[in-house]
Amino acid sequence: MNLSELTTLRLGGPVGELITCTTEDQLVEAARSGAYVLGGGSNVVMPDAGLDRVALVRTDGWSQDGEVLSVQAGLGWDEVVRKALDAGLTGFEAMSGIPGTVGAAPIQNIGAYGAEVSSYLTSVRALDLLTGEVTAIGRDECGFGYRSSRFKAEPGRWVVLSVDFALPSEPQPVRYTELATALGVGVGDPAPPVQVREAVLALRRSKGMVLDPADPDSVSAGSFFTNPLVATAPEGAPHWPDPSGLVKVSAAWLIEHSGFGKGWGDGRIGLSRKHTLALVNRGGGTTAELLEVMRTIQEGVHQRFGIALVNEPVIV
Repeated sequence: MNLSELTTLRLGGPVGELITCTTEDQLVEAARSGAYVLGGGSNVVMPDAGLDRVALVRTDGWSQDGEVLSVQAGLGWDEVVRKALDAGLTGFEAMSGIPGTVGAAPIQNIGAYGAEVSSYLTSVRALDLLTGEVTAIGRDECGFGYRSSRFKAEPGRWVVLSVDFALPSEPQPVRYTELATALGVGVGDPAPPVQVREAVLALRRSKGMVLDPADPDSVSAGSFFTNPLVATAPEGAPHWPDPSGLVKVSAAWLIEHSGFGKGWGDGRIGLSRKHTLALVNRGGGTTAELLEVMRTIQEGVHQRFGIALVNEPVIV
């Protein structure tokens, strides 16, 4: 078994021992023994040299008590979105189509089209590898920020076991201009959640951001760079205010205006033909090649704008 078979970028070398964890006890035992914990493999860049031991998170328990959901870490995120809608709960639909598992959601504070998972999360049960204990962590203790959290800031310490959410039942306001346009509503207006999900999936497919074996542009880790926070946006760059007092600038715009257009690169790793934020493996690529492309883009943007792009996927 190779890591390339377990990741959406299809990169990474051999696995010495693969442990499939279908129960929480199995996952805790494997993590305590030092195995690398891997969920959906959609937000990681794995080493060409491979790993000795890998624990696959395949716990998929789900329970509902009114508007409160308790979900185990191995359930696929998009399945949670669908199940929540089927249960009459809203809030997740703008995050439809995001790959990966529930366990990764709080680590990255995943979000899309104006929604973030931290808005609905109430607590996380996690194994603290520093103490060896399982603990419940409330939302206010999670240190959530833009694509960040306490769990991401302390790599190697936490293994998410399950997550609790509290969701509303009424249609939510549409917070993103592109999505509002697709739905034919104004920003801030509510829209039927099922229609929001359908529109989001269509938008993501148009950008190669939905996993699809027939779409070579989906062989990626999704958006590879986060939108940087800066004091002043470059002239003409799309930007949005941030609670920090800084402004969030479109990383895609910076990349494109630094000479890296859609489809850029003539090697086995390059930019998606549909979206400049995605690095894609066109077939037979290596992690070393991907990191070289990553650094080339980062250096180009820094030379042009003096802005440092930060990678969103975890580089193991």
